[in-house]
Amino acid sequence: MPAPSLDDLADRLGEAQLLTDPDLLQGYRQDWAKAPNPGMPLAVVRARSTENVQEVMRWASAHGVPVVPRGAGSGLSGGATAVEGGIVLSTEQMRHIDVDPVTRTATVQPGLYNAEVKAAVAEHGLWYPPDPSSYEICSIGGNIATNAGGLCCVKYGVTTDYVLGMTVVLADGTAVRLGGARLKDSAGLSLTKLFVGSEGTLGIVTEIIVRLIPEQPPRSTVVGIFPDVVACSEAVLAITSRTRPAMLEFMDNTSIRAVEADLRMGLDTTAGAMLLAQSDLTGSDRAVETEFMAEAFRAHGASEVFATDDPDEGEQFTVARRAAFTSLGKVGSLLLEDVGVPLPALPQLVAGIEEISARRDVPIALVAHAGDGNTHPIIVLEDDDEDRAARAQLAFGEVMELAIGMGGTITGEHGVGRLKAPWLPAQLGDDVMDLSRRIKSALDPQGILNPGVML
Repeated sequence: MPAPSLDDLADRLGEAQLLTDPDLLQGYRQDWAKAPNPGMPLAVVRARSTENVQEVMRWASAHGVPVVPRGAGSGLSGGATAVEGGIVLSTEQMRHIDVDPVTRTATVQPGLYNAEVKAAVAEHGLWYPPDPSSYEICSIGGNIATNAGGLCCVKYGVTTDYVLGMTVVLADGTAVRLGGARLKDSAGLSLTKLFVGSEGTLGIVTEIIVRLIPEQPPRSTVVGIFPDVVACSEAVLAITSRTRPAMLEFMDNTSIRAVEADLRMGLDTTAGAMLLAQSDLTGSDRAVETEFMAEAFRAHGASEVFATDDPDEGEQFTVARRAAFTSLGKVGSLLLEDVGVPLPALPQLVAGIEEISARRDVPIALVAHAGDGNTHPIIVLEDDDEDRAARAQLAFGEVMELAIGMGGTITGEHGVGRLKAPWLPAQLGDDVMDLSRRIKSALDPQGILNPGVML
């Protein structure tokens, strides 16, 4: 069947940009995860308004053309991989924000970066806590799509905890407004929550109302050097059984060495693992929590413990943790995992990942939002050895199966996308998969919204 003419779509779009140049389309075929076999889209639309998105979906629905929503392209699960002959609908030019300090809310278009939202609300003494490691380059729309978390989520929660309302364009072009700038609202079904984390499979979010809180208090930082990630994980359990720090992150030796080689920060490259914790309690409570965490580090095998109240010193360690993905990406090609387990199973999970790495003879770096059990095993391939690449794919699946077997999840914050979709039924079960497909079919009966993602 010949591709439908784009002339009618171009006439409808007005201020939006319709791109058809093959060289420009190439840059929109994949997100950061580089999922294999991306399609060549028919066109890319750079929308600037809800109305633009509506026109795209009306046209696509009329012609049965698939639409892949795309934010900043920083996704790590292949959720923005182009479909052959489809439309890539980019929200990168939707960048408006209104901050209301009275209600402590902001109304945000999806193309703004997470860091830009933080900066805009900080001018009013407010804070938007969700903070993925890629906060400087990831968009709020993408954060909504995957229910992103980040380094502060152990204490402050993830994206869905801060979404009060949104405007969503459905598959047929209908725009619906859900929720609003209200801290309490029990009217009707909780549809806002349905769309957070739906990865563009149910509708396209064009505006978000987010909840804000007062700016974060000053923080104290504690850093511990451990012989291995298992000892590190046991220290995490000792801490989280008593308190929820503002941050609790770890890096293994492979990720430490990659960051040090990249950034030359003076990190201890002989460390088996490094655990980073922060307290933002006020008054004497901060000193008490900081000392408690330092003692937990020592009690669980830390050979060195460093504590500081200096914000610049503390930020350097946070920078190191955030840099892990990009620094490892300079070592070789990456297969990125995002598995999480109930906290008591964390030591067994990291030990199991090490066993898989050794058995399959593929390097797996490990960083983690350790305080909530969300780990990022990163398979690093430094060459084009086909046999090693095949073993890496096996290890990729085995890590997810390990997490599922522990009552965990195949993704804590990156999304299922295309890369992890084959393992989703094993986690959810047949009944939940069937229910999910029924919801998808009700909202997108033609199956044109991000086909191949999740379901």
